[in-house]
Order: sequence, then C-alpha cells, then structure tokens
Amino acid sequence: MSLSSLARAARLSALALTAAMAGAQSTYPDKPLRIMVGASPGGGTDILARVLADKFSPVLKQPVTVENRPGASNTIAGELTARATADGATLLLATNTAQAVAPHILKLKYDPLKDLQPIGLVAVMPNVLVVSANSPYKSVKDLVTAMAAKPGGFKYASSGIGSTQHVGGEAFNLATGMKSIHVPYKGSSQAHIDIIAGEVDMMFDSTSSAMGQIKAGKFRALAVSAPQRSPELPELPDVPTLAEQGIKGADVSTWYGLYVTAGTPRPAVERLNAELVRTLKLADVQTRIKALGGEPGTLTGEPFAAMNKQEFDHYGQLVRDANIKAE
Repeated sequence: MSLSSLARAARLSALALTAAMAGAQSTYPDKPLRIMVGASPGGGTDILARVLADKFSPVLKQPVTVENRPGASNTIAGELTARATADGATLLLATNTAQAVAPHILKLKYDPLKDLQPIGLVAVMPNVLVVSANSPYKSVKDLVTAMAAKPGGFKYASSGIGSTQHVGGEAFNLATGMKSIHVPYKGSSQAHIDIIAGEVDMMFDSTSSAMGQIKAGKFRALAVSAPQRSPELPELPDVPTLAEQGIKGADVSTWYGLYVTAGTPRPAVERLNAELVRTLKLADVQTRIKALGGEPGTLTGEPFAAMNKQEFDHYGQLVRDANIKAE
C-alpha cells in the first residue's frame, strides 16, 4: 500500500472514530442505569445513592435504580461493578471503606484502583462517636474511665470488617491504650438496633447514617471524629472533637465517591462526570448533604483518583499500625 493510501486510510479511520465517539456521546445512556451500593438500605451510602438516582434519571432520560448489595466491607458491590459490562450502565457509590481500607484487610477478587473508573467525589462526612441515649456515659472521659475499669469489657459496632467505623474504633483503641471488642454488622442500620438496645456500647459512625438517630433522641453524640466541630448541624455544634477531649490521632472521616466499570467509553465517563458536577451544585442537594453533616465533593476525574490513592496509602499504614485483621 502506498504512503498516500495509508494516509487516506488513517484519515478515514480517524473520522470513523470521531463519528463513533460523537454517536456514543449523543446516545449514552441508551438503557436503564443502576447504582450499586455496598450497604443496607437506610445508611448514608444508600441515602446519597438515592439522591443521585433521583437527580440523574430525568436528565439522562433513563430509569436509575439503586441496588443494595451489603457485606464484605462494601466490596460485594465493588466486585459486581468491576465485573460488569463496561458500558456505563453500572455505577458504584463507594466509600473509603471499600476503596481504601478493605483492600488492606481482605483478599479481594478485584483491584479497586484499577478495575473501577473514578467519576468524582460526592461528599465527605465526619464520623461521630455515639452511644445509646440511655447510656450512662456523657463524655469521652466517662467512657474511657469505664473502659479502664473493665478491660476488654466494652464492645463497639461497625458496618463491617474494614469499614471506617471499624478503623475508627481501632484508632480509638490505639490512641487511648484501651481494648474494646469489635462487633461487625452488615450495615450501619443493623448496628443501630443493638446500640439503642444497649447490646453494644458504642459506634464510630458517619454523621450521614447516625444523624437520624441523633435527631430522634436515640443516640447521644460524645465526640466528632474530625479536626473541627460541625457548626452546620444544629444537633452537633456543641459536641466536642476527640482532640478537644484529649484523644489525638483517632480522627476518621467517611467519604463517598462515584465510580463506573473500568474501560467504560470516555464519552460516557465525561457525561457522568458532568451530571455529577451539575447535581452537586443544586441547592437542595447541597442542603441535603449538609443536613447529614457533610460537605459536597469538589474533586472529579484525575484529582479524585489521586485522592483515592493517597487515602489508600494512608489507611494501609493505619491498618498496619493498629494491626487490624479480618476476624
């Protein structure tokens, strides 16, 4: 084949690719979408996923459903998304539990950093140390004093092994020199039942899932696991941070990110990115996220992927320092 023929073929190929990408942009999505959630209904991840589904569906002109697949530290939903057809129809709303913590504890059948394409950061929520409203403990000092008097006699709940609640509990043990016992559940909402009943003593839950119980008067918040208090929340402005109460180095927050199957065509990724940015700027969405104690995300694409990697490394070190293992 002559050089002129090769050049002509290359131009035709480029035109065909451009046309295909334009077609994908104009036709995506051409079928219903689902947002996978690795936690039970009612928790923070589920709440945010349903907010996104409600806002995405009218604009994308396709039904968007939320599919809950709790268990294995939120990684069941992650694996299903990683193995899905890379057509942009399967999305994942994940937390740092599955994206940054669990990979250092569990043997996963997928790589969260390679098999999932980051779309953007949805929200960041501080964790809050809660006990039952009927608990005798009114402060972190009360709690630590009681733990010292009864070594190994206290239990803390989490939404699963490797969750931010689990890491928060072990970071608290590490910072205080105490040893409370981890009791994992298949989601925060199930753990709440035993916290309220007094079967488990405490929980380092995200504000997004704990806020409902705090507002209902069923949880007492003892501390915010963040560098600063949460002035946005009328229920929490007077709740001190762990650091203010003498507990250093135990801050753990929960962040939520939107992902899609790796290999999804770029036009679909760009469309999802644009819709996420648009959604997070809506006044009612910002109000909803702030009511859960969080801040709307501002990172998308590569900056969000870089943050995910930094968090992956950070929590890997914390898991090693606290000697956290699958139970």
